[in-house]
Amino acid sequence: MRKLKLALATLAVAALGATALPSMAQQRFITIGTGGVTGVYYAAGGAICRLVNKDRARHNIRCSVESTGGSVFNVNTIRQGELDFGFAQSDVQFNATRGLAGFQQGGAHSDLRAVFSVHAEPVTVVARKEANITRFEDFRGKRFNIGNPGSGTRAAAEEYLAAIGWRTSDFALASELRADEHGPALCDGKIDGFLFAVGHPSANIQDPTTACGARLIPMTGPAVDKLLADKPFYTRATIPAGLYPNNPQATQTYGVIATLVASSKTPADVVYTLVKQVFDNFNEFKGLHPALGTLTPENMVKMGLSAPLHEGAARFYREKGWIQ
Repeated sequence: MRKLKLALATLAVAALGATALPSMAQQRFITIGTGGVTGVYYAAGGAICRLVNKDRARHNIRCSVESTGGSVFNVNTIRQGELDFGFAQSDVQFNATRGLAGFQQGGAHSDLRAVFSVHAEPVTVVARKEANITRFEDFRGKRFNIGNPGSGTRAAAEEYLAAIGWRTSDFALASELRADEHGPALCDGKIDGFLFAVGHPSANIQDPTTACGARLIPMTGPAVDKLLADKPFYTRATIPAGLYPNNPQATQTYGVIATLVASSKTPADVVYTLVKQVFDNFNEFKGLHPALGTLTPENMVKMGLSAPLHEGAARFYREKGWIQ
C-alpha cells in the first residue's frame, strides 16, 4: 500500500509539472540596452520596463535593463542578437542603417528597426570653472573627454571634431571616460572639459555644476551650421537658463534625438506589447523622469526615426491612427 501511494504521488507531481511547463514556456524575458547608470537612457529604460512588468502576469513578458557603453554598443549588440531593444541617438541610427561612420566596416545594419523616439539630446559641453573656457576652440591644448568608445557621445564628438578640422592630438589629453566618470574627473581637476549628448535635466551635468561650479559652453558657429545643413538628424537646441547651478544664461547648441530600436528578428508581438504598455500608460511614463515630461505620441512615432518602423510598433500606431 505504501508503495502504491508513493507511485501515485510521483505520478501526481509529474502531471502537475507537465501542466505547469507550458505556462513557464510562455514566459518571455527581454532586455533593453541603455547607457551609464546615471544617464537618462538608463532611467528611460527603467521607466519602460516598469510599465511592461506591472502587467507581466497578463502578457508573460518580463523586462530588464542593462547598463551599457551607449548607442553604438547597443546597435551592434542588437545586431549580434544579444539585446532585444536598445537606445540609440538618431545620428547613430541613421549611420547604422546606411553603413556610415563607425559602421563602415560591418556594413549597413539592414535588420535595424525603429520603435519610437524619446527625448531630445543636446550636445552639451561642460568646462571646469578655472579653465577660463568661453568657446569650444579654447579647449585646444587642454584635457578634454571625448567619451567612451561605443557611445553616441563619442560618435558626436568625432563628427564635430571632423567638422572643425581637429584631431584628438589637438588636445593635451583626449580621455575616454564613461558618462558617470567625467563629472568627478572634472571636479578633481583631471580634465578641463567634456562633451556629452544627453537629455536634460541630467544628473551628469547637475553634479559638476553644483559641486565645482562647472560651466556650460555654447556650441555655435560655421561648423555647427554645416553639420545642421548636411546631417538631417541634427537640430538646433537650447539648454534653458538657470536649469543648472552657476549657469544663469541659456546655452545655444545643437543635438540629436534619443530613439528606441530593435531588430526585425525581435518578435512583433513582443514589440507591440512593449509599445502598448508605454502609450496606454503615457502620463505615467512621462512622469517617471523630467526629460520625458514634454513628449507627445505624434513626435515619438516620427521624429528621428531613419530606420524602418518595426512591424509590431507600426501595427499599434496604425490602430491608433497615428500613421497610415
